[in-house]
Formats: sequence, structure tokens, C-alpha cells
Amino acid sequence: MNAIVINDVHKYYGKLHVLRGLTLTIPKGECVILLGANGCGKSTLMRCLNGLTPHNQGTIQLLGEPLPPLANTQLRRLRQKVGVVFQQFNLVQNVSVFQNVLYGALGQQRLGLLTTLSCFATNELRERAMMALDRVGLAHKAQDNCRDLSGGQQQRVAIARTLMQEAEIIIADEPIASLDPKAGRNIMDLLLEVVHERGLTVLCTLHQLELAQQYGDRIIGMKAGTIVLDTPRQQVSLVDMQQLYHGDTRVDQTQPPHMLNLTPANH
Repeated sequence: MNAIVINDVHKYYGKLHVLRGLTLTIPKGECVILLGANGCGKSTLMRCLNGLTPHNQGTIQLLGEPLPPLANTQLRRLRQKVGVVFQQFNLVQNVSVFQNVLYGALGQQRLGLLTTLSCFATNELRERAMMALDRVGLAHKAQDNCRDLSGGQQQRVAIARTLMQEAEIIIADEPIASLDPKAGRNIMDLLLEVVHERGLTVLCTLHQLELAQQYGDRIIGMKAGTIVLDTPRQQVSLVDMQQLYHGDTRVDQTQPPHMLNLTPANH
């Protein structure tokens, strides 16, 4: 089964043509690293996939179901299956780590905000939250406020919150951009371990090319709103990836690029 199917997707912001006929299939259980310069359309693609931004033309399917263009019950149900790990963590800073993880259950089986508050949460929810925190190595920080954690620890909390959500697809938008190299590598190791354990599908944007050479099953490269590189990670050279950051890379540049000619990878 395919987790994500994108067919001839276009997105416009006024006259600006941001996504220019994207077609992409990601099988269930695959980890895809998405590369591209700032302004190439990566973030817009991610926002379309998690339903935050409607696309204008083409179709998107998640787990075999079409992604509807407008907010409705079907969209909310599909979004529960898509966990998002953000660059800036998106945690509630002035509440506990435990409470932030509990928020991951919002929307499950009609659970509301009241049910996911720590003082009202069921024993089952509490146990799941502590198991998620234990998996990311932060059970001992459960009662700490998120604002007191390091960046790497906060990103671990964000991953635990996604585990609590029980998502089947994870969209990770530059999850290590705010971290130092060691913390970033640790987060990527953790994220990929969790993904493989649970058989999840991942689409992760990165800018660190040396890490892109080491993580994931497949590399997708974008330039100026189009996909110009799509190949297994082991077959991509550093030169191939560097080409994504040269020439006309932005969507506000008029001429869309052509598919890259791959150079032989040294493996």
C-alpha cells in the first residue's frame, strides 16, 4: 500500500506558481529525505500534505484516501494519521513535558482538550504518555516545564507527542535545524529508530547534505517548485545534491529546471 500519492499537484499564491505539477509516490514504511534550497517549495508541499494549505490542482492521497481541499470531518480524521515534527518544536512552553505529550492524543476517538489535561486524563492515556516519554529517554523529565529543557530534549518531547498521536505518517520539517550537530544527529537516530520500530512512513526535509547521505531510503530533490531528483539514497552522490542549491532554485524565478543528470555515486 502507498502511504502518499501526489499526482500533478499545483499550488498558487496569487500569481506565484509555487508547486508546478508535482507527481510523487511514497510506499508505506519508506523514509524519504526531501532536499532543496530555501524558496523551492518544500514547506508548501509539506503544508499541503498535512492539510494546512489546500492545493489548487491535482490530487493527493494519504493511506489510500483522497485529501479533501476544505476542512471537514474527513480532513480532520486524515490529519490524525499524520504526525508533524516542526523545526521550532511547537510545544506549550509553560506546561509540563507530560502535559505536552498528552496533547498528542487530542482528536483520537473524539477526545477533547478536557480529556487530555493531566488532571482529567484516564489511566490508559497516562500510561501511554509515560511510555512515549520513556521511549525517547525523557521519563525522568515528565514533570518539568518544557521551557526548562534544551533544544534537543524539546525535540524529543515533540517526537513523543507524535508517538502519542499514533500517526502512520510523519512529516518532519527541518527537525534538526535549530540544534547543534551532535544533538541533531541524536534526534535523527532516534526518529529513524522509532520509524523502523513502528513501520511508519516519513517525509523529512533536511539542509545538512552529509546527514542526507546517511539517513532514509530515498532522496527527493526540488528546484523552483518541481522535482528534479528522485533516487535511492545509496545512488546519490554529494555532487548531485549540491546541484539542488545552484542556479534557479526559487519559485519566484521564472524558468522551471530540468531533471538532474545523476553522476555516479561513490559507494
